Amino acid sequence: MNYRRLTFCIIGVICSTAPVLGYPPPGFGPTGTAATNQVKLIVKGNYRYIYSNGIPDHQAGQFPNRNNPNSIRPQHYEYRVPVEPKVSRNSTPCQHSIFGIAVNGVVFDPGTAEYWNRDFRSGWNYEALSGKINLGLDQSNAHVQPTGAYHYHGLPHGLISKQGKTNEMTLIGVAADGFPIYSQYGYTDADDATSKLRKMKSSFQIKKGSRPGGPGGRYDGTFVADYEYVKDSGDLDECNGRFGVTPEYPEGIYHYYLTEVFPFIPRNFRGTPDPSFQKRGPGPGQHGGPGRGGFGPPPFGGPPVFGRSQNTNRGR
Repeated sequence: MNYRRLTFCIIGVICSTAPVLGYPPPGFGPTGTAATNQVKLIVKGNYRYIYSNGIPDHQAGQFPNRNNPNSIRPQHYEYRVPVEPKVSRNSTPCQHSIFGIAVNGVVFDPGTAEYWNRDFRSGWNYEALSGKINLGLDQSNAHVQPTGAYHYHGLPHGLISKQGKTNEMTLIGVAADGFPIYSQYGYTDADDATSKLRKMKSSFQIKKGSRPGGPGGRYDGTFVADYEYVKDSGDLDECNGRFGVTPEYPEGIYHYYLTEVFPFIPRNFRGTPDPSFQKRGPGPGQHGGPGRGGFGPPPFGGPPVFGRSQNTNRGR
């Protein structure tokens, strides 16, 4: 397999400067910032270095709003992923780390800061897309942290629509372990690119019965712990991914999917996530900003100091 095929430039969004503001479609409002989307990708040695300001390249919702008091502000993201990712013997829980980054430089952050009784030690973490809480998400399943970081909790409809590939198998990002992330469509036969496309089905289900403690009541999807993985009950494994062919990897590769139902964004890694995706700042129970990787200077001030830059992808 040629893992070097994976570049964000496949979709032509690297180094985008698309304006965030503009006439919004129904249900959308201004972002509150005139900043423009900026993403930079540099391949050096065995790693891809990703730099982004986290501003979406599609129209975002109205922020602040009644359920989210924060305004979108540019970030200084620096991430690193292996060029040739490898499957680990055991999966790694995402916990409250960033799962990955979209092709437009916005992060996939499935966790929330909300816990039952506001006590993170309880273990009962509210699920963002449960429909039981209102976090002020927009039509791209995104909202804004106190740091000003706009981030996705589910399928980024604005990004997918902008690419014009709503019903196609669409590369939308890369996970912290280097494996590609696709939107919800995949081939019916994982090994046959000529087979019909359909929405991938998660293998997670709501548990039966009632919660043994904490908030009590029946399992209903309000909390992350209300779900369990049921092997072979869907198309995908416990990492919400599978091995198979994709448009970018005709020889096959392990890849992740975002799904319409839990886990929405995967909650486990099949490979080893790079430490640059660990959050820095406030501790558990608080939404600190995604981490700076510590492997280069701030983005947009020129390439990091690695010596001579290699394979800077800008539209391949």
